[in-house]
Amino acid sequence: MRAPYTESEYVCSPLASRADHPSSDRPTVATVDLNALTHNYREVARRIGDRKVLAVVKAQAYGHGAIPVSRRLVELGIHMLGVALVEEGRDLRDAGITAPILVMAPVFPGQAEVIVSAKLTPVVYTLAMTRALSDVAAGTGRTLGVHVKIDTGMGRIGLSPEEAVDFIAAVGKLPGLAVEGLMTHFADADLRDKAFARAQMDRFESLIRSLEAKGITIPLRHAANSAAVLEYDRALLTMVRPGLMLYGYNPLESGVGADLRPVLSLVTRIAFVKRVPAGVPISYGRTFVTKRESLIATIPLGYADGYSRGLSNKGEAIVRGVRVPVAGRVCMDMTMLDVTDVPGVAEGDEVVLIGAQENERITADDIAARTGTIAYEVLCGISGRVPRIII
Repeated sequence: MRAPYTESEYVCSPLASRADHPSSDRPTVATVDLNALTHNYREVARRIGDRKVLAVVKAQAYGHGAIPVSRRLVELGIHMLGVALVEEGRDLRDAGITAPILVMAPVFPGQAEVIVSAKLTPVVYTLAMTRALSDVAAGTGRTLGVHVKIDTGMGRIGLSPEEAVDFIAAVGKLPGLAVEGLMTHFADADLRDKAFARAQMDRFESLIRSLEAKGITIPLRHAANSAAVLEYDRALLTMVRPGLMLYGYNPLESGVGADLRPVLSLVTRIAFVKRVPAGVPISYGRTFVTKRESLIATIPLGYADGYSRGLSNKGEAIVRGVRVPVAGRVCMDMTMLDVTDVPGVAEGDEVVLIGAQENERITADDIAARTGTIAYEVLCGISGRVPRIII
């Protein structure tokens, strides 16, 4: 187990907890501001009263680095961390994080021993998986907490509410297990129209009443993702599951409702500047041709770093406080910018791809809008070869 991160520490990859000597001389870095994370967490806390928080840190905390982010969130008092994979939970345990960890994506019987030994909390919805967990937990003399997943309309994993009562009663009889949580997931709580979210809550609340009628009370009941935390109080229940809003982005279609601060910035530096006459093609496929005498800057960042090829001739960067366009196709390791209109531009200048410089700002939402995706994918897509700096 490595020592805790210090301020301004380089983290060489999303699996930096396995690196003994994280360091990098690469000019392309993603900076993760834990003070912004703290601010966003307090926005969650301000909305939910005395309810518990399950902070979602799956996919390397949406590309920010699961270990340093989780450590900060534990310091702030979250009740539980949420991951997708058993391996993600085990990495947090290996880093010395002892907070409860919910594994929210599918798990398999062959993973039962790791789940029990790492003291992870699995989501269950099949008896085969649940019996495998029971066998291992009972064999070690431990009681393993589980959360039962209910599909109220997402159409993904989980039991229907109609079959859940009998399932939960059966799980309650298995040795070594305790049903401590009941959860569902919204399909479209980010939309202005909450009609389908209301229908999902109707089904979930009906199940809770049916369980209580049989004398079954499950303490942790959770449905609210970031969108519901921001705009659907009915779904707050006893615990909430914020993800995207912790990292500074608002998933609501309306775009209103919170003072959030982006946690991650993506920056690099200009490697080369050249002056070219009009009529010169730039990059693969010659999709960009200079219309005037131009200054073209090359930066050491490309789609292998998670800067989407879909930003070819569409993306923008900030250099010396000026927004500049991507010139031509984004390459695997390099991208060209038209910096003709930047006074005094020079090799070595900082280039902001996500973040702020002087009076300009580019967000993951901006990139998502230009590439036809969502901020989640932009953030998660930043490659592991981009060093993370934790401040």
